[in-house]
Amino acid sequence: MHDEPGEKGFVTLVRTVLGDSALLPAHRLDKPTSGLCIFAKSSGAAAQFGQLFERKLVTKYYLAITSKKPAKKQGAIIGDMVKTRNGSWKLTAAKTNPAITHFFSFALASGMRLILLKPSTGKTHQLRVALKALGAAIIGDERYGGEPSDRLYLHAYQLEFEFNGERHSFKCKPTSGELFLSEAFSSALIDIGDAPSHAWPTVKNKKPL
Repeated sequence: MHDEPGEKGFVTLVRTVLGDSALLPAHRLDKPTSGLCIFAKSSGAAAQFGQLFERKLVTKYYLAITSKKPAKKQGAIIGDMVKTRNGSWKLTAAKTNPAITHFFSFALASGMRLILLKPSTGKTHQLRVALKALGAAIIGDERYGGEPSDRLYLHAYQLEFEFNGERHSFKCKPTSGELFLSEAFSSALIDIGDAPSHAWPTVKNKKPL
């Protein structure tokens, strides 16, 4: 997201392209993940979005492609995440402060699966770790056991939230990656339809409105 030595980060690139140095990221994406990201145009708006995220009032949907069939076709992956010695993360059976991810799995070409993910928490590498725990690491995610590819096949696909009394819904298809640009993926995406239309379980807000 942010600048690194010798490399401009996503935030700097967005500010440059849009010509607005005051833009503030309201949340983050893991570096290899593509897709939608909310930017606030003022510190006040950023604070409002911070409250929306804290109350779980911003709904996010992701798409991932895996070459392995997950342990189940739909459900939830819930558990605490702990950091390992090599800097990666792993899911545990404990649920003191769990990462919560719901998902649906759909058939794709050549034995691959398209996974529609809805995280209820926002922990580092959460979706990547969740799919590894299901035995279906994301293609291109070598860090978590995925096979090498031209990119990490994880994309922030859809966002929904209410801001200042107005409901917003944004959707963005992937624009890079051989598998994301394939006819099989486009066909599967049509079959999936609108992400919120699926039978997702209700997640209660952590704090009252």
